[in-house]
Amino acid sequence: MIVVFGSINLDLVARVSRIPAPGETLAGTSFVTAPGGKGANQALAARQAGAYVVLYGAVGRDDFARAALANLASAGVDLSGVASVDAPTGVALINVDAKGENAITVVAGANAHAQADRVPQDALGSGNTLLMQLETPIHEVAALAARARAAGARVVLNAAPASPLPDTMLRNVDILVVNEHEAAVCAQALGLSPDPATFLQRMGERFGLAMVLTLGKRGALAWIDEAVHEIAPPAVTVVDSTGAGDALTGALAAALDCGASLAGALAAGVAAGAAACTYRGAQRAG
Repeated sequence: MIVVFGSINLDLVARVSRIPAPGETLAGTSFVTAPGGKGANQALAARQAGAYVVLYGAVGRDDFARAALANLASAGVDLSGVASVDAPTGVALINVDAKGENAITVVAGANAHAQADRVPQDALGSGNTLLMQLETPIHEVAALAARARAAGARVVLNAAPASPLPDTMLRNVDILVVNEHEAAVCAQALGLSPDPATFLQRMGERFGLAMVLTLGKRGALAWIDEAVHEIAPPAVTVVDSTGAGDALTGALAAALDCGASLAGALAAGVAAGAAACTYRGAQRAG
């Protein structure tokens, strides 16, 4: 079983010819609303990869909540751990350019009220995987990581969006997933080399964890069993890169939950991330 503690958003997506510069106004070519949030995206990706998934988080008592949860409910994600709170459902404001690249602003809303103590202790036992991100309060993420480590669950943390990470929290993580920007922030905060391979090695050695560094269209690097591994993605035509990292992380967790090695699970994750670039939006329904 995969337990996801994370954010649930409604994405407001504008397609533009290019990402606006500071102070610039551009005319968009289209606009849609779509379910999103890193927790929800990764829960759905893990479910679509075959895992049983329980999601814990928070939404508002508003129309956005129903839309944000629709794909998850349809796919069979267990939503019994999602609380309704007196705050608006989280939103992400997303510009997607003609090349499929994006720029995103996230407003936490109800996600700021997600509580780790809603996750029952029996969900954190040996054989289960806890998957988290950083769009919910970091003190809640840290507390849940500590509980899960003590209970014997595998702890996977996608350190996104970028934030300095407490040493104590990192020591309770089994697998840390970052992109290049997040790796740079983490490296600077910890006084480590920004060189990707060196960063992965030093992180793995210091905190006793496996590392995954996603590289967009170049695939991923990983520190596994005291060695750096490179995973190339399949060739795809990029339509929209929104949610590609979440698809990778969710599929990675699902493969681990099914008993795959970390190297095998990462290959499955990279393939899922590439596939996510071939459709619009952070979630693919059905």
